[in-house]
Amino acid sequence: MKRSAAEILREYGPFPRLDHVHGVTFDGQHVWFASGDKLNAFDPVHGTLMRSIDVPAHAGTAFDGRYLFQIAEDRIQKIDPKTGDVLATIPAPGGGGDSGLAWAEGSLWVGQHRGRKIHQIDPQTGAILRTIESDRVVTGVTWIDGELWHGTWEGDESDLRRVDPQTGEVMETIEMASGVGVSGLESDGGDRFFCGGGNSGKVRVVRRR
Repeated sequence: MKRSAAEILREYGPFPRLDHVHGVTFDGQHVWFASGDKLNAFDPVHGTLMRSIDVPAHAGTAFDGRYLFQIAEDRIQKIDPKTGDVLATIPAPGGGGDSGLAWAEGSLWVGQHRGRKIHQIDPQTGAILRTIESDRVVTGVTWIDGELWHGTWEGDESDLRRVDPQTGEVMETIEMASGVGVSGLESDGGDRFFCGGGNSGKVRVVRRR
């Protein structure tokens, strides 16, 4: 297994009146993050907050190319980013113990925090299609170039892990410095990860390789 120390390229935030970062996603232009009672978008070039949508936003966030998906307690909301309207709601597989959220291959992938699992679910119904076991608390989840990555955060220790999507075997870890946690996780489609920093209120950029 390959191990490396995280190289933090940039930090954003904390933003005014937004003291937590839960889920994180990227729509190709803006980085979105969940802060409890809002979903917020900032420009990753300049770091400026562009807008906020008033929706419950307690955990993972995802983008399917058109719509945002946001975990709110025991459900997942489908949100139109243009209007802020909640278009549909499905049950979350962890029943409120859910964490990360990602979109890939026509499915949603949901981290189950203390359950130490990642579920592939049907975005229309919430039905569980597949479950991958982890040996760590799962926070953020993302896919990039066919690779499944997830964040972990236990005590002062946190890392990013690439796991085999069939077996859950850990293939690679990128270890954060002690006390630097990862809540949400999203790839920029290239060689960078956007990592939510929990109660630090920050989003950090970590080099992928």
